[in-house]
Amino acid sequence: MSLPLDFFGRILYILKNYGPSLLGGAGKTMAIAIVGTLIGCIIGFAVGIVQTIPVTPNDNPAKRFLIHILKIILNIYVEVFRGTPMMVQAMFIFYGSSALLGINMSSTFAAYFIVSINTGAYMAETVRGGILSIDPGQTEGAKAIGMTHYQTMVNVIMPQALRNIMPQIGNNLIINIKDTCVLSVIGVVELFYTTKGVAGAYYTYFEAFSITMVLYFVLTFTSSRILRYWENRMDGPDSYDLATTDTLAYTSGMVKFPEPKEKEGK
Repeated sequence: MSLPLDFFGRILYILKNYGPSLLGGAGKTMAIAIVGTLIGCIIGFAVGIVQTIPVTPNDNPAKRFLIHILKIILNIYVEVFRGTPMMVQAMFIFYGSSALLGINMSSTFAAYFIVSINTGAYMAETVRGGILSIDPGQTEGAKAIGMTHYQTMVNVIMPQALRNIMPQIGNNLIINIKDTCVLSVIGVVELFYTTKGVAGAYYTYFEAFSITMVLYFVLTFTSSRILRYWENRMDGPDSYDLATTDTLAYTSGMVKFPEPKEKEGK
């Protein structure tokens, strides 16, 4: 079958002959974006917690020195990966690891690694801001009952901060879905790389990338709707009843006093 001359005919021709390849590229794009975002969130939470460790003059000098050095290293990591393009990072890490360290990583592993550490740098600042947005009284109350910094973060602060930063986590996922296209420079066969091959076979660049644009939109729109639903679930119901095991506390505000008796003659 020869290539049709009209636009929609070419669209159907590409879908018929290269549809599975494009869907495979879309699947690879989603896998890299989701895994990279999840690992990046873990990195970001770890870095954000370390960056908010309080240091007082009463602490051990060795502890203060180590935390200070660690914070400097983490700040350098955050600033470097937030201040350089992901495409440059991909080229530097993929080819630099081989030239400088003798590590020959696969393009797929490099893709997951690059997206993860790039996302981690952005999430670190997001987490730090989310932690600082929580009322300091929460931390003071946790310390008053003997909680360590780690216990305070895990049990008191992070559950509240997580809800505040959920929109940014979703935003990072959407960005990663789109930005995986830059990984084609190191040979990652994702959606953009696959589309270039399809378009170059018949010089149907407009038609092929029209299909790809729709695929990217479907991926990002579906992801954003799912994340929005998850955010709403985390909010809980708009109206709720106070739940407690203390019967007296539960009924203290629900006592019904007897109606005053009317005076005789009225």
